[in-house]
Amino acid sequence: MDIEPAKNDSVEKFKPYLIPGAILLAGALVAGAVFYSSGGRSGGQATIGGEPSGSVQVSADDDSFLGPKKAKVEIIEFSDYQCPFCRSFWRETLSQIRSEYIDAGKSVKFVYRDFPLAQIHPLSQKYAEAAQCAGDQNKYWEMHDKIFEEQDKLGQGTIGAFEIQDIKKWAADLGLNVLEFNQCLDSGKYAEEVRKDYEAGVQANVNGTPTFFVNGIRLIGAQPFESFKAVIDEELGK
Repeated sequence: MDIEPAKNDSVEKFKPYLIPGAILLAGALVAGAVFYSSGGRSGGQATIGGEPSGSVQVSADDDSFLGPKKAKVEIIEFSDYQCPFCRSFWRETLSQIRSEYIDAGKSVKFVYRDFPLAQIHPLSQKYAEAAQCAGDQNKYWEMHDKIFEEQDKLGQGTIGAFEIQDIKKWAADLGLNVLEFNQCLDSGKYAEEVRKDYEAGVQANVNGTPTFFVNGIRLIGAQPFESFKAVIDEELGK
């Protein structure tokens, strides 16, 4: 049966795009647990259905990225800012990808695309919009990191401890023009952009977070750095 989502403005506004409640019930019951794919590369993931195998080419669109604009290896992440497994990737793996490849000047590009699971992570939509709003002031990645960092302080499994006002405080902490940031966030300026990312993920058969595409090779879940390194090095060597 359908499940009525929490009465949250961001949830209600995007209700037509949310995954059916019957599917998400299983995810909600096991929130905080680790899911594993039945085959292929797998890892901890917030899951909303069966996990497809194979690979697919996915557009980076015009989303924020690290590394050179034109790179031999393109990593696209579909992620949810309230997903504990996405935070594990940010904490344990992304920093290594940055230092070993991107900061080292190798031809690797990392793209972040939004896939908010709003029925189980009610603030995920506004987190995604907040990063975009910070991007207007050239601080997308600073806000990206700040969102994960603040949640991480409260424990690895935390998914719902903050409110909109906390996001606005973080903007001030980052030295943003708070008036401009608040206007952007309150207006929903980037709501459509986030929705487009979500729909692109659906088209690519993304059904949980985090999901990655490394030159079209699908990696599912909070994989260790070694899993990414194996694929990246192989692609760089081609």
